[in-house]
Amino acid sequence: MNAFGLIQIGLILLCTTTTISSLQCSHLPLQQRKVIENSLQLLDKMGKKFPQQCLGEKMSFRFPEQVLKPRQKETVKVAIEEIFQHIFYIFSKNLTLAAWDGRALEQFQNGLYQQIEQLEACVIKKPTHCFRSKEVNRLKLKKYFQKIDCFLKDKQHNLCSWEISRAEMRRCLQLIDKVIRKLNN
Repeated sequence: MNAFGLIQIGLILLCTTTTISSLQCSHLPLQQRKVIENSLQLLDKMGKKFPQQCLGEKMSFRFPEQVLKPRQKETVKVAIEEIFQHIFYIFSKNLTLAAWDGRALEQFQNGLYQQIEQLEACVIKKPTHCFRSKEVNRLKLKKYFQKIDCFLKDKQHNLCSWEISRAEMRRCLQLIDKVIRKLNN
């Protein structure tokens, strides 16, 4: 086969891959809703009911909802990707005292990881006039998740701190689901 034939095959493969990727990206909102629904079920399955001994330790982290209310869909997708990355990070360390269902936790982590990969492939990361608002959103999310991380560290990753964090991640995923539903209507 000559060089021209190899170039043609390469172009065909490139076009096929691009078409498959664009098809996957066009179904991204539906995939996200399914992943979030599954993640919420796995969060429930991971642990049992909220422990009575933890009721006195409630903590308000105040999710920065404004990061999910920008005018552009791409900005929302970037924020959602960032949120998934933070959740994945939090649920990937010091889980020994959580006493959760290990299989459900692993499935939860895998679902998040796959969604992060999908979002990274589909989100257009080009500089725009909204760069400043994206950075402000990124900093707000970072601050929010740092509060959760510090709370876990301060409580030495004890059972109650993990249960409170799990409840907070549930609220976070529910907010994302609500936003995705609005974007698709």
